[in-house]
Amino acid sequence: MGRIARDLFGFDDWREGQLEAVSAAVAGRDVLAVMPTGHGKSAIYQVAGAALTGLTVVVSPLIALQQDQVSAINEHLGEPAAVAVNSSAGARAQEAVWARTETGAVQYLFLAPEQLAREETLDRLVDAGPDLLVVDEAHCISSWGFDFRPDYLALGDVVRRLGHPPVIALTATATPHTRDEIVDRLGLTDPVTVVQSFDRPNIDLRVERHVEDRDKRHAVLDQVVSLTGPGLVYVATRRDAEEYAEALGARGLRALAYHGALRAAVRAEVHQRFHADDLDVVVATNAFGMGIDKPNVRFVIHADIPDCLDTYYQEIGRAGRDGDAALAVLHYRTEDLGLQRFFAGGSVPEEHLMTVFSAVRAHGPIRPAALRSHTGLSARAQARVLNLLEHSGSVVAGRRGARAAAGRSAPDAVARAQAEEETRRRIDESRVEMMRGYAETDSCRRQWLLNYFGEDAPVWCGACDVCERAGSREEASARQTATPSDWPIQSSVQHRTWGPGTVMAVEPDRVTVLFESVGYKELSLGLVSEQDGLLVREPSG
Repeated sequence: MGRIARDLFGFDDWREGQLEAVSAAVAGRDVLAVMPTGHGKSAIYQVAGAALTGLTVVVSPLIALQQDQVSAINEHLGEPAAVAVNSSAGARAQEAVWARTETGAVQYLFLAPEQLAREETLDRLVDAGPDLLVVDEAHCISSWGFDFRPDYLALGDVVRRLGHPPVIALTATATPHTRDEIVDRLGLTDPVTVVQSFDRPNIDLRVERHVEDRDKRHAVLDQVVSLTGPGLVYVATRRDAEEYAEALGARGLRALAYHGALRAAVRAEVHQRFHADDLDVVVATNAFGMGIDKPNVRFVIHADIPDCLDTYYQEIGRAGRDGDAALAVLHYRTEDLGLQRFFAGGSVPEEHLMTVFSAVRAHGPIRPAALRSHTGLSARAQARVLNLLEHSGSVVAGRRGARAAAGRSAPDAVARAQAEEETRRRIDESRVEMMRGYAETDSCRRQWLLNYFGEDAPVWCGACDVCERAGSREEASARQTATPSDWPIQSSVQHRTWGPGTVMAVEPDRVTVLFESVGYKELSLGLVSEQDGLLVREPSG
């Protein structure tokens, strides 16, 4: 493996976890690799794919990211070692790519997840017989994940149809529950799980609180102008992206807005100029996300609070990938949480649930593409409904497609799906509350962030505004009355009302638990102590 990495891809040193993941995949094992942004996840499938010699299929959600990876591989191995089939090319060009693949000339084939919902694409992959299947941004398959995408739901069926070649699932952001669901949804068999630290110690974490929106906007502009870029400013709405970019431009910065309503050519130009250091700052909604691999981003400023810490971690993780000092600042008003709580609501129409379940019961087992001819729903809307019906036990996914569970009536299926959706809504709302907790905590922000992902951390990091105010490590430790031995991170607990959960964080006066039924909850340690049996630790092992 070392020779392949050195001779073909030009690197001598393995980062922690990379070689373990590569070796497992080459040996035929499934792999789940959770590694922070910039840790080199792509190197895992590049080296493993070269070692296996057959076709490696990479499922990647962004065309820009696919193009970057194709170019990087071909730079080392020569064309046409890597190719992509996506909507950026016409039908004739796509057919030419498939023809190359079917002759065996291609080693790496990049596909978007929505393409794998098409029967003709899957048939061609079955004929190609890949040696390795890679699922990038694997958290998108999880309804526990912050960036759930229904298109990913077809991937479990893809694994089965391909005869379950070794699968590498890659993500930079996954809580323990998300990891479990990735394994379940993809049908991974006894996977080798490699989880690296989420800590990015070179990023200074800060929160600035505001009362008035006008004051917050002025503070954001003043701060960005004072910083040395390049940098990113994240906002909640398209309108804010345009307004902030215009205001920063008026102050002499090379600033452009980026959001989903812009034409594809305009978005591509912003990407290109930002990567070429032709812009000082990009003001973006969360549409400016995966695939931003620019090493010298010096700051990420949030003018609005994100929906959850998963999103926040992803976005601040675009700073300081070169290892040099970087800054992440959240500008926070309590009132801004209202917008995120609104987004956490929403529901699937009851008639969609009834339509999809009735069609599955009448025609199952049936694949999603064929099912749409009976439901009339878009692929995305139907996938969301199927996801709810499957998770609530009314629809069973199999090799030949979806079928109705035995003895389940349509009204019962609808009721169960609505209950499942209500649970998810509570979980989403709890994520918003965890984001609020990060913004308002009096403890080390890095500890709070790392605990959220199930990673233990010291009470003092020395690189956040709270620790700066706290003084020394000794002073911070003296105020920590709850110890890890009382409530160890990742220990299993049982709540009298909410049932089983996992300890995610401990502060001097509270413990944060992720419950399967209601999401994240903070419990007063005083109350836990006073009420016998309210929260108890499960025996380990």
